[in-house]
Amino acid sequence: MADCDKYSRCRRIFYVASVDWGFMSHRLPLALHGIENGDEVFLLAADTGCREELEQLGIHCLHIPFVRGKGTVLQEMKCLFLLYKYFKMYKPDIIHNVNLKITLLGSLAARLSGNYHVVNAINGLGYCFTDGRDGFLQRLIRLLIRTILKAKSFSFILQNPDDMQMIRNLKLTNDANLYLIKGSGVDLDEYHYVKLVRKEQLKILFPSRILLDKGIIELIEAAKSIREVVKGKAVFVLAGSCDNDNPAVLKEEKLRLLLESGYIEWIGYQKKMFPIYADCDIVVLPSYREGLPKALIEACAVGRPIVTTNAVGCRECVVEGYNGYLVPIKDSVLLADALRKLIFDFEKRELFGRNSRKMAERDFSIQSVIKETFYIYDKYQKRNI
Repeated sequence: MADCDKYSRCRRIFYVASVDWGFMSHRLPLALHGIENGDEVFLLAADTGCREELEQLGIHCLHIPFVRGKGTVLQEMKCLFLLYKYFKMYKPDIIHNVNLKITLLGSLAARLSGNYHVVNAINGLGYCFTDGRDGFLQRLIRLLIRTILKAKSFSFILQNPDDMQMIRNLKLTNDANLYLIKGSGVDLDEYHYVKLVRKEQLKILFPSRILLDKGIIELIEAAKSIREVVKGKAVFVLAGSCDNDNPAVLKEEKLRLLLESGYIEWIGYQKKMFPIYADCDIVVLPSYREGLPKALIEACAVGRPIVTTNAVGCRECVVEGYNGYLVPIKDSVLLADALRKLIFDFEKRELFGRNSRKMAERDFSIQSVIKETFYIYDKYQKRNI
């Protein structure tokens, strides 16, 4: 434990996330910055094997057996009890909840334990808020949000203007406690610009989990529809896992039936994504809805042209005709057309790629995300509420 006397700036920051690997992928720089500044950092998440690595970095890990997707009432109550127990035991100065489900559980536990220094980072309203989902479930989620998250002292971080407006409309807190921070940020040195070069065969990268909500079916349909036109000129590379805990997963056995050797290939989850981006020529993500996709932020940083949907979150990463193309959700025909145009136009790919890097430098730096997030933490100290 950190040795903090009364003159120290040391705070105890609790990050609450569904799984440790997700925290490492999206929030680790925040935790490391806190440790660097003398804060004591805890992660409360399901332990999937990252604990040793995290603790070597100075992060205290507390296992909470969160169930991704639909858990039983008993499972959720157990997690709620453990959160309450640890909040009472350690008395954190800041509780930073990540994603909607964790925000609901973490905020309720914080209320019960008397801790109102809560930052709720809702990285996309996700599966329950995608058009066409079960209306009853959506209404129930909204009721829980209004009941649990309504507190003047709670702060909310949203990743795109649409989600921010939705939370504003729910009147959960003062507008001064709503913050728009564009995604999880990217290290612009690690994901540095890589100039595109002319190739005989292009690689079109889908850098995402294999989920229906990510538009995987539409992408495969689009790829197959232009096969004869781009034969020998392009290969589609799917880089992501079949996330079986997600209700929108495309099962591996079904995915394999859709692959085509030498044309549509699946390389699975890749821990190190920079070389994958650097080796590709176009990035495509025809998602139905996002918070603000880390994959597209990274694609921008490396300097890649992007084809994505005009969907919540996705459109924050692309300006039509500037660094890529926006197509309608679930429209494989227009998706194919946008891809075909880029495949046959090197100058356009090169221009879009340069502009993507400019956008990343302006909007997506990890340093900006850290600065804006710790500004919120510091406000709690100043309020002393």
